Amino acid sequence: MQHVKIPQDRIGVLIGEGGETMREIEAAAEVRLDIDSENGSVAIETVGDPVLGLKGPEIVRAIGRGFPPEDALRLLDDDMMLFDVVDIDAASRNKNDMKRQKGRLIGEGGRTRELMEELSGASVVIYGSTLGLIGTPPEVEAARTAAEMLLDGAPHGTVYSFLEEKHNEMKHQGLQYHRFPGSSSDSDSGSESP
Repeated sequence: MQHVKIPQDRIGVLIGEGGETMREIEAAAEVRLDIDSENGSVAIETVGDPVLGLKGPEIVRAIGRGFPPEDALRLLDDDMMLFDVVDIDAASRNKNDMKRQKGRLIGEGGRTRELMEELSGASVVIYGSTLGLIGTPPEVEAARTAAEMLLDGAPHGTVYSFLEEKHNEMKHQGLQYHRFPGSSSDSDSGSESP
């Protein structure tokens, strides 16, 4: 049995309406969740496949770090899916600096975070003092590196160029799993006009 502590305001998301999300996680990861709503502690017990059960705590942690349950459940898609966290607070000198750093990661109207997600293929969530990532190892590595570049003060343009380069590399290597809105499986065929 493992224990994970999540923020108070994420407990409702973990449980879901009428316990729906909790039951979905329990069935998909073959675990049993015992959630203490008072202190945010979640006990996770494996009741089925032990390999699937290992993903249970990661799913709970991901929801605790701001991911919607459907994104957190992507961790079960295959054995290679990772959950990673970048500590924004560690790269900040004080509260004002942390606000500025979060602003750099989010970008105007959320555009930087969106581009990070689109070009890396990883799911990216900024919550509290952390940036959470879910994806395959190359996707997570690309997004993490981009986030660290921004936290180190790199210009946004440089980071976008890096992400585009990584995106093209992953696409070239056949590691490009991310589905762009409106894209088809044979993206080489060009765009068709209606």
